[in-house]
Amino acid sequence: MAGKEPDLAVGPDIVAAGALVARNGQVLLVHRPKYDDWSFPKGKQDPGEHVTGTAVREVLEETGVEIRLGRPLLPQLYAVAGGRAKLVHYWVGHVIGDDDLSQYQVNHEIDALGWFDFDVAAKTLSYLDDVALLEQFLKTRKRTSALVILRHARARARKRWEGEDTVRPLTRVGATQAREIDPPLMSYGVTRVVSSDSLRCLQTIRPYAREHVLQVQAEPGLSEELFTRHTVAKVLDGLLASKESAVLCTHRPVLPVVFDLLGFNEEPLAPGEMVVVHHRKQRIVAVERHLVR
Repeated sequence: MAGKEPDLAVGPDIVAAGALVARNGQVLLVHRPKYDDWSFPKGKQDPGEHVTGTAVREVLEETGVEIRLGRPLLPQLYAVAGGRAKLVHYWVGHVIGDDDLSQYQVNHEIDALGWFDFDVAAKTLSYLDDVALLEQFLKTRKRTSALVILRHARARARKRWEGEDTVRPLTRVGATQAREIDPPLMSYGVTRVVSSDSLRCLQTIRPYAREHVLQVQAEPGLSEELFTRHTVAKVLDGLLASKESAVLCTHRPVLPVVFDLLGFNEEPLAPGEMVVVHHRKQRIVAVERHLVR
């Protein structure tokens, strides 16, 4: 007798994101009446949404608290109905603005929420995976800053460009990528913008800078033509010494030097791809990688 065929997955896997939001020895938890559970705020990724934006949006929708993302925490992967897998990405969340929950209107999705002392939260959380997430946070809970290392968006091909390479522009696809870089940079709270002075890098980063009224610090020492290990190190040292979250936009040939100076190896980045370096007191705490469409 033939064995039973395995159940087939129905529909695509589910991607979700959330954050462990803490303040002064307390962590933010929500209660979902549908499941009668206490957990960290999280929710499903919308079509076309960058997963970092999902985390920020879901925390705001479920608690009324606006956050920016700190270092990543371990994701959770588990099975859900229909044979599908659900992957939930988590970050440490830093509150910006008001952390008062009294004005939040409870609803059929979230009917209770609160700030819980860490020891009380560990007993209140409904799932062991969430308790493990809290324990992971408590081991290294000091605040970090983000340095986003960004390869410029897709540019015109060199062999089809007759002008100076420094003024070679983005393609239409690249211009679209440049607009889509905004959500992850905003999610990490980037307020300092540093770029090669080549046009394709400036065109990549200017949409974000204009949207958030930020100046672009154009650095010839990050360009393909003029970069040296010394010029790149000088820029990196200044960025790592600051608590301000920043983005550095440069070129494929420059990136190996950037990563070597930061002390790790990374596979070549695609146009518009970014590596996010979370650092504290000039020490790297975590690294993650994201691609925009």
